[in-house]
Amino acid sequence: MITSSRAPARLACTVLLIFGGPGGAASGLAQPPPIQLEPVVTTATRTGAEIRTIGSAVEVIAAADLARRQVHSLAGALGGIAGAPHFASGAPGALASVFLRGANSNQALFLVDGIRLNDPNTDYAVWLGGAPVSPGDSVEIARGPQSTLYGAEAVGGVVALRARRGAGVPAGSIGFEVGSFGTVRGTLAAEGERGRTAFNLSAHVGHTDNERANNGFDSSQLALRVDRAIHPRLATGATLRWFHGAYGDPGDRHTNDPDNRSREDNLLATAFADFRTAGKLTGRILLGGQDRRYVSENPSPGAAAQITEVRNRRAVLDAQATYSGVARHRITGGATLEGSHARNTGFGDVDEQQRSIALFAQDEYSPREDVFFTLGLRHDDFETFGRATTGRATAAWLPSDRRLKLRATYGTGFRSPSFLDLFGRSSFYHGNPALRPERARGWDAGMDYYLPRQAGVLSATWFETRLADLITSTADFRSVENIQRARTRGCEVSMRAETRGGTALRGSYTWLEAVNLTAGTRLLRRPRHQAAVDMGRDVGRGVNVGAGLAWTAGREDVDAATFATIAGEDFTVVRVYGAWEVSQRITLRLRFENLLDESYEEVNGYPALGFGAFARIEWRL
Repeated sequence: MITSSRAPARLACTVLLIFGGPGGAASGLAQPPPIQLEPVVTTATRTGAEIRTIGSAVEVIAAADLARRQVHSLAGALGGIAGAPHFASGAPGALASVFLRGANSNQALFLVDGIRLNDPNTDYAVWLGGAPVSPGDSVEIARGPQSTLYGAEAVGGVVALRARRGAGVPAGSIGFEVGSFGTVRGTLAAEGERGRTAFNLSAHVGHTDNERANNGFDSSQLALRVDRAIHPRLATGATLRWFHGAYGDPGDRHTNDPDNRSREDNLLATAFADFRTAGKLTGRILLGGQDRRYVSENPSPGAAAQITEVRNRRAVLDAQATYSGVARHRITGGATLEGSHARNTGFGDVDEQQRSIALFAQDEYSPREDVFFTLGLRHDDFETFGRATTGRATAAWLPSDRRLKLRATYGTGFRSPSFLDLFGRSSFYHGNPALRPERARGWDAGMDYYLPRQAGVLSATWFETRLADLITSTADFRSVENIQRARTRGCEVSMRAETRGGTALRGSYTWLEAVNLTAGTRLLRRPRHQAAVDMGRDVGRGVNVGAGLAWTAGREDVDAATFATIAGEDFTVVRVYGAWEVSQRITLRLRFENLLDESYEEVNGYPALGFGAFARIEWRL
């Protein structure tokens, strides 16, 4: 069991790792790049496109904005995004889930450096609950069914995390943070470009005790991207991302397990090549792999410890080519081959593997300078359960000097059955090999108004998604079948703005109605109302200050003790932060989380942390 008495030793190890780590003595990170309000995005089309030309509802989370707001985790970054409610089972390191547009937590796809992180057999909950966002990462969220480009699980949308290509003169930084709950955190970051080679590296190591007994969390992460220009028309590269988390898991507040612990190691690696011909053809080939191991240990006095191990392995080959030789068209086609293996020694005793192949095609068509259409089609073939075909169409119109964009989308998606659903076996459960994939069809319509001088954007979107063939337990709870239907709909409103006076403002509000149409009940843990606002200001003399507020209301949950459906509590959380650039090399940061010491539970039975204060020093070399 981790206790706060070990914090000094961990602090010493953290300092040694930072100063003794690779590049620690010879690199430093330049100032974060300025916030780019109109970036080129790739998630919505698989090709680089200016955000004003895209018909999908897309959100970009800039690394510089996260640094300004002192948000270090992906879960924290998603907290301020319209249409992306997420909930954690307690403190940092605990399981976390995201319900994109009210879709189930297993109907969101996470892409990491170009390959999927999760599938029905490979969970993202531990990674989302504990992994940090690296300084060299970019984050994009494409909302609504996206299976036409990315296949299974992309029902509510896609969250894409990518290591950026390194740029500029090689430089680096180190950072060190201490704070409440025995928190100690160290970071190393470096990036740059020299000749034909560019690199981007970040490393993290941290520990926190959290508030409850047996609730400590240790984490480490390494993210690396290397690029090499072979020829003016050929560039290659590779990424490596590793996360380790070890969590003291006491369970809900009624259980307070003093010994249960869990740990995860998740390794993802890719190698890729980008090419273009002398004509109008460009393309990318990516080879990637994942190796994940999750272990839960639950000791019992006088008996052997109950140990559950989950092992997931994946190999991916993804290739696409884009041809722009037809006037006003950009045509993309490609294929994805994937092989995966899952071993779960827990319930169902799963040990299965499968291969899949997918073919996709897309046409981006612009009949006029202010009108943009996208039409796509994809066919997936899985050896375990069969085939799925999905399509997607989008439209965007810029009627007013490119200041206003009207947009709309329609798309279909699916979620594949898990190995447990299909083949799991126990003394009182048997899988159903005849299962079909869960299906979804959704549409949205919205508008974006771009402020003058690229000062920001105001957005509003209405959406609706209908889901069918949802997999649920049979009446005797001894198997599963495709019998349920659901509908989610709502409105997303968001804004981002930055004034010449140095004030940055962002906010979002989501109204959501999520209903199980078969049972006539609301879907659990989908808040009817969720809002967030953050404002930061440069007050001069190297000082920046800011504050944020998040409000959640109108949820239904499950009582952790009785398992009855209850009304989830409403809660409001306030945070404030500030930074002082002492010199060109040294910056001091201070932040206060849950400033009003709100007592609340995102998931019933799992208390969130109370008031916390944290201080950080960053040294650019």
